[in-house]
Amino acid sequence: MESELYFQSELVKTRIEIKDQTLSEISKELHDNIGQIISVGIMQLNMYLNSGTPVQQNELNDLKEILAKSLDEIRILSRIINKDNLLQSNFIEAIQQDLERIKKLKNIQYQYHLTGEIPNISQEHDLFIYRIFQEALHNSLKHSHSDLFEVNINTTDTIFHLEMKDFGVGYDTSQTSSGLGLNNMKLRAKLIGARLNMDSGPSGTSVILEYPLIKTNETTY
Repeated sequence: MESELYFQSELVKTRIEIKDQTLSEISKELHDNIGQIISVGIMQLNMYLNSGTPVQQNELNDLKEILAKSLDEIRILSRIINKDNLLQSNFIEAIQQDLERIKKLKNIQYQYHLTGEIPNISQEHDLFIYRIFQEALHNSLKHSHSDLFEVNINTTDTIFHLEMKDFGVGYDTSQTSSGLGLNNMKLRAKLIGARLNMDSGPSGTSVILEYPLIKTNETTY
C-alpha cells in the first residue's frame, strides 16, 4: 500500500512538472519570439503611417509575412498547451512535436528515427517516459549549445528503446546530476521498471531509456 501511494505521488508530481514546464516554455516563447515579431510589425506599420506617402504593395507584403509568422508560432504554442490531451493517446507524437517546435522556434535541427511498432504502454507509464524525455531535452537545450539533436526509438517484442543525443558541450554527470534532475529521471525510470543511462563527453551527451515490454506493462512499485 505504501509503495502504491508513493507511485501515485510521483505520478501527480510528474503531471504538475509537465504542466509547469509547458507554461514556462509558452511564457518564454511569447516574450522572446512572438513578442519580438509583433514589435517589428508595429515598428514597420508606424514607419508607413509616419512617412506621409502611399504604402507600396511590396511593403504590405512584408507586413503580411511578419503577421503570418507570428500566427504560425502562436499555432505551435497552442499545440503545446494541448499536450496533456495528446499524451492520452500517443506520447511518441508528443516527442515529435517537441522536436518540431524547437526546430521552428529555436532554429535547431533534429534527426528522428523510429523502428518497429509503436508500443501499447499504459497512460501512467507514458507520462513518466515523456517526462524523462522532456527533462533530457531541456538539459540539452540549456547546457549543450548543440544545434542538432538525434532521437532514436526502437521497439522489439521485449524492449522499448529511446535514445536522445546532442552534439554539443558535454559535462560531468557525477558532479551535475542534481542540477540536471538526473536523480529524478532515474527514480522515475525505476518506478516503471525501466533502465536509464546517461553518458556525456567532449562530443556530446546521450540519454538512453530501456523499458521492458515482456509483461503487460503492469505498474512497478
